[in-house]
Amino acid sequence: MLFWTKGEYLKFADVMMDKPLSYYAFEMLYWCGVRLGEMLALTPSDFDFGRNTVTINKSYQRLKGRDVITSPKTAKSNRTIKMPHFLCEEMQEYISMLYEISEPERMFQVTKSYLHHEMDRGAKAANVKRIRIHDLRHSHISLLIEMGFSALAIADRVGHESIDITYRYAHLFPNKQTKMADKELS
Repeated sequence: MLFWTKGEYLKFADVMMDKPLSYYAFEMLYWCGVRLGEMLALTPSDFDFGRNTVTINKSYQRLKGRDVITSPKTAKSNRTIKMPHFLCEEMQEYISMLYEISEPERMFQVTKSYLHHEMDRGAKAANVKRIRIHDLRHSHISLLIEMGFSALAIADRVGHESIDITYRYAHLFPNKQTKMADKELS
């Protein structure tokens, strides 16, 4: 399981600013920890900028040359995510750039292959290790772990069906285990 630290992601994001579509797509993936299909299914109507939230209730995939919108991966994947204020501003800016987009229209009309190419380009230009697109989700979870959020809170945010899935990330920050042990013993 690979991930980027916040610093590595910020270096990557900085070089991606030359292509707004790519930049904003990666911002949603990193700062909200959504799955690629969830991000590709987003429409303007999924955002509530008054509440700083995005609702995840569908997933996009391309099957046999056709665009298919399905339910998210699991029941718990249906969720509303609180977004950082700066990300709300960025998404409003991005939506305003889209020519005559309607409320139910997909905002990120690109392919997985396009984003893989962009990931390659950005990682090379930023001189950071190349990770998979799904590893941005791991990066978001690791950031939340480092910030001290509970496994339950993280599982709710990212739509894990079971808290056990979130516990798979515990090895990313072994010093957290040491801090926990020291706190319990003192």
